[in-house]
Amino acid sequence: MSGATGYLEIESPIGDLLAIGGPAGLQSLLLNGEGSFDSRKDGLDEDRDGLAVVAEQLGEYFAGERDEFDLRLDPHGTEFQRAVWQALREIPYGQTRSYGQIAAAVARPRAARAVGGANNRNPIAVIVPCHRVIGAGGAMVGYAGGLDRKSWLLGHERALERSANSNS
Repeated sequence: MSGATGYLEIESPIGDLLAIGGPAGLQSLLLNGEGSFDSRKDGLDEDRDGLAVVAEQLGEYFAGERDEFDLRLDPHGTEFQRAVWQALREIPYGQTRSYGQIAAAVARPRAARAVGGANNRNPIAVIVPCHRVIGAGGAMVGYAGGLDRKSWLLGHERALERSANSNS
């Protein structure tokens, strides 16, 4: 991974996560089961200090105390992929969008399939919320971490959003 300098394994309700960062920010956050963590850590040092803020903010998210992340991100991808990943970050907490809606948001309304490909290659799970993208008819489709994790994440956000709205 170009420019990566450190990693940190983080426990979460959806399984272990592997954060990989470099000088410009978080480059990837992988879900356990997306290939071997050991091979992703090759040549890197554990970086508890540098990636502590990632672990802290994820802990707050999973505890229901954070609905957006304030982290420096440095995902590596094509210009189109980075545009899609930015559009994903603009999906409000607890809400979903279709691949077609994301395609329109990146000014490529006929590129829903390409959006799906970019979504699938999102290197920063949870924080860049690709789990918030669903099929055109509202179907729960595609998630590199598995549909059970996607369902859990959406359910977690929706339950907290409903709770927050009922307390307002």
